[in-house]
Amino acid sequence: RIGTGSPRRAAQLAVLRGDITCVPIRGNAGTRLAKVRDGELDAVVLAYAGLARIGHTDLVSEVFEPDSMVPSPGQGALAVECRAEDAELTGLLATIDHWQSRAAVTAERGLLAALEAGCSAPVGAYAALSGTQLRLDAVVLGEKMIVREHGEADATDAARLGRELAARMLALGAADLVGGNTDRNDAHD
Repeated sequence: RIGTGSPRRAAQLAVLRGDITCVPIRGNAGTRLAKVRDGELDAVVLAYAGLARIGHTDLVSEVFEPDSMVPSPGQGALAVECRAEDAELTGLLATIDHWQSRAAVTAERGLLAALEAGCSAPVGAYAALSGTQLRLDAVVLGEKMIVREHGEADATDAARLGRELAARMLALGAADLVGGNTDRNDAHD
């Protein structure tokens, strides 16, 4: 039995390893790790960055790469918002803009928006740059069906790439998988 706090991760694990049983868990990393230590679970799926932050990377037995465990759209990205009319602040913030991250998140969030899905939907998206070419890999998971697609475009077309990939996925039945998970006002969005 493996504990995970995300239905999307549980679905991806079921695809990767049909011989395991995933159970939902809640709590901070320490609470979740205690469930393994106490024998309640065989393993838990946690963010590596979170384990690094609390000094427990020694407990990691496997790291899932994005090609096998597609992360949530925008996972790990930081954004800063400011008043558009504040030119001085806008200029200051422009100096820390990382255009590569912005392009990747634009494609990932564009896909999520075009699917009309919120952060609780069983959607994974991962965009990566090679030079100025942006590749977007996406997955929508269901119990009996998986829709997985990828596409590429110039980084300047990141939003279009997300929308076009979503349109292809919707044509393949992704809307049925997103179903009731369309709360776009979710607090985690």
